[in-house]
Amino acid sequence: MAEPQFQTEPAFSDYRRWFLRGVRASFSVPLLILMSAFVGFAGLAREAGISLAHTVFMTGIVWALPAKVVLLGGIMTGASLPAAAFAVALSSVRLTPMVVSIVPELRTEKTRPITLYFLSHFVAVTSWVLAMEHMREVPRPVRTAWYCGLGSALVIVNMVVVVVVYLLAASLPPILSAALLMLTPLYFLTSLWGSARESASHFAMVFGIALGPVFHVLTPGFDLLCAGLAGGGAAYLLHRLGKRRRGTGGEARP
Repeated sequence: MAEPQFQTEPAFSDYRRWFLRGVRASFSVPLLILMSAFVGFAGLAREAGISLAHTVFMTGIVWALPAKVVLLGGIMTGASLPAAAFAVALSSVRLTPMVVSIVPELRTEKTRPITLYFLSHFVAVTSWVLAMEHMREVPRPVRTAWYCGLGSALVIVNMVVVVVVYLLAASLPPILSAALLMLTPLYFLTSLWGSARESASHFAMVFGIALGPVFHVLTPGFDLLCAGLAGGGAAYLLHRLGKRRRGTGGEARP
């Protein structure tokens, strides 16, 4: 599909119109899935003793959900500020390829770097998927306005979700509160499973789930790390062996 073009320099009304179109594009099935995950995050933050103001602030500033869960884990375990910051930074490194791929789609000759720095804050799995799916339909000169509408709508909607769930969590039955806490890991698992492009990723998740309880008994305190290393290493070895067998089987015989 050919990229739509502006015949003249976009006016303020054009930027505003495409900003609102970005807001409208955010209301989608991925947003509903993301909202369900933030329901679990709000319950987890309340159980961790985080105040409502700090929870909402964390939602808007940190944004990427895995990084927030890592930060909550550091708070709950009493980790130092440098250790928690380092863990959050490591969890956010995975977003670097997304930023690298989306910035060239947003940039024009007149786009200021500070605009791209600001918009990169909204880059997460949901916003990236929606943007890469619809970006080609947006004229390049107004893509920054469109993506700003998309990203800011995702953030604001989930900030509202966090406020509502946080306030209601105290009146919910314990069994329902526990179910809310399970929404976050279920969201991560289903998202990772659905976005995996190779069977090795599926094997890694299966191995990790199976080895988690084992290492919880064998190495308490390091169970997630050990399960991740063992499960990921085993999946990688299977992937390499599979590639080697396919390469050997596909070689032409003299």
